[in-house]
Amino acid sequence: MLTPQPYFRARGTPFSVLHRVRALCDMGHQVDMLTYPFGEDVGFDGLRIIRSGNWGLIKDVKIGPSIQKIFLDISLFFTARKLLKQQKYDIIHSHEEAAFFAMHLAKKYNMKHVYDMHSSLPQQLANFNSFNLGFFKNIFEYFENKVLTSCDATITICPELAELVESFKLNTPHELIENTADDSKVFSDSNINVREKYALQNKKIILYTGTFEAYQGIDILFHAFKETHSKNPQAYLLMVGGREEQVEKYKQLSKTLGFNNSVMFTGTVHPSEIPSYIEAADMIASPRCTGTNTPLKIYGYLRTGKPILATDMLTHTQVLNSEVALLVPPNESGIGEGMNELIMNPALGEAKVEAAKKLAIEKYSDAIYMHKVKKLYDAIN
Repeated sequence: MLTPQPYFRARGTPFSVLHRVRALCDMGHQVDMLTYPFGEDVGFDGLRIIRSGNWGLIKDVKIGPSIQKIFLDISLFFTARKLLKQQKYDIIHSHEEAAFFAMHLAKKYNMKHVYDMHSSLPQQLANFNSFNLGFFKNIFEYFENKVLTSCDATITICPELAELVESFKLNTPHELIENTADDSKVFSDSNINVREKYALQNKKIILYTGTFEAYQGIDILFHAFKETHSKNPQAYLLMVGGREEQVEKYKQLSKTLGFNNSVMFTGTVHPSEIPSYIEAADMIASPRCTGTNTPLKIYGYLRTGKPILATDMLTHTQVLNSEVALLVPPNESGIGEGMNELIMNPALGEAKVEAAKKLAIEKYSDAIYMHKVKKLYDAIN
């Protein structure tokens, strides 16, 4: 398994990788995972984690394309080639851009290639201004098309990607495996009393969990919260995630907007702590403003018993509907009014929670996830 990310790190794709390998090991496969030279060793019986070389130059890598990532991927390639010279594998399972060289390695070493497509890479560049250029998009589109037409099986993680793959009319197995796996199968709840820890006993907590990248819509959330807080002084933002420099940026913004005493930043927390923060919340917000891939965390939110406030965009509506979440326009007034509505009308949130739990059981359970991974592998073995 070629994983061009830090494994494990508490963010989208590494969570997806975590559960993919959990499913494979549960099926009895022996998996060598080749990943970046940093991250937490979260293992399973049957998994061997192998880290690529680093030459001591790169300490970490941010989300999205970067010069550092190019060097790390080159190192990943050479380490993969070395492993393939040393022993024989049946399948090479690649995530994201690792597929660009995995397709050549699979052909050279006579292996089947499974492409785990977490996003359309040329489309993803739109979220990162430095690489949002026609030149890069054309290169990524060329390689993505080559991968899709040469691999032995494809996994997609949301309906929009599934439609893209189906448009190629391939004769190879394809499975839409949404990120419905249950983190509690891996990480036990740390049982922190969050309200007591931060003295929030009388607050209406609006929880955000995830990265602080621009496409997440946190700027819009903060400007929306200014109006919400003026109408509901007990409203409180609890922000879980973000790198140190990102947290500092939004601390300054909260001061500028005048509600710095009504927001708490935790920074990145271990996945075992997330259930405690969710338990403390009155609602969970997902203000994503760009992109089409469904946030992995949305599937878990359906199971939480907490009202979900999400922007009315394809990134959410591929999974959510107005019965299970309060869907609002992706702007300040829409998000602000949504927060106010859930605060002032608890019965509305309770009705959506029940519908969300029902949807999670029927369509987005951990058992369904495990079954789909097995189904794909059964189709290519």
